[in-house]
Amino acid sequence: MKIWVPSGEVAEVLSDLPGVQCSVYDGTGPEPAGIEDVEVWIPPLVPVPDVPGTLARMGSLRLVQTVTAGVDPYRPHLPEGTVLCNARGVHDAGTAEWAVGAMIAVIREFPGFTDAQREGEWTYHHTGALADSTVLIVGYGSIGAALERRLDGFEVEVVRVARRAREEERGRVHGMDELSALLPGADVVVLLVPATPATAGMVDAAFLARMKDGAVLVNAARGGVVDTDALVAELKGGRLRAALDVTVPEPLPEGHPLWSAPGVLITPHVAGSTPASGRRMLRLMRSQMARHLAGEPLDNVITDAY
Repeated sequence: MKIWVPSGEVAEVLSDLPGVQCSVYDGTGPEPAGIEDVEVWIPPLVPVPDVPGTLARMGSLRLVQTVTAGVDPYRPHLPEGTVLCNARGVHDAGTAEWAVGAMIAVIREFPGFTDAQREGEWTYHHTGALADSTVLIVGYGSIGAALERRLDGFEVEVVRVARRAREEERGRVHGMDELSALLPGADVVVLLVPATPATAGMVDAAFLARMKDGAVLVNAARGGVVDTDALVAELKGGRLRAALDVTVPEPLPEGHPLWSAPGVLITPHVAGSTPASGRRMLRLMRSQMARHLAGEPLDNVITDAY
């Protein structure tokens, strides 16, 4: 079985599986030979330059296993009969940890104090606090659950929103149809939704206008979920603050209005880029390829838009 893998580390963990031939392709150099014989493709973290063209030339492809939770670069172009699986769970810890750190950093004004430190200024003043806040998690899946567990000690109220309403052990998960009514009560709004046609631009001017004064928007989803112009307008007006790990475009170019907008913390899409995520990704790749070889059911199969 011929497999394209994104790194030598993935090739190594698959090296003792019977009949497996791995070729490393991270999208930055020439393609390995034999693309027409590739049965399994594990794409790199950053998509290759021409995903549709690459998939179209994989005549033997049976499985695409991503190393990310998001599958939007691949799902629309998947050849008929090819199974698509994501890496649900791999980045839960890193992304949830980033979200907690980011919301605390903004609320406690760490970026401003860092700027003052750089200038040698002692700028004592009171700040906000996460305690007693309401944190609204929009897109409550495995990452949202991981985030809630990490918020347990911070004395906050967590409100959960997913595509459809449901009851869970921790309490009610509201449906997206209830989101508009929930926004005005949230001190922190965390975006964890997948990138789909339904979520593209969902955080628009109307969405932001319903957020309470002084609230913090935390985007750990995808940049395209947020209307950037509308967010910049709210930031410049000083009504809202934000922590962004994702933007449109990426990388964010020099001179972009987000760089200079007040009240925003920006990180370069690093929420899930941790050693823990790397270890969990390797375990998942090994497990999935062993299952595929044995003809067993695979985990994380994408059957719908997400």
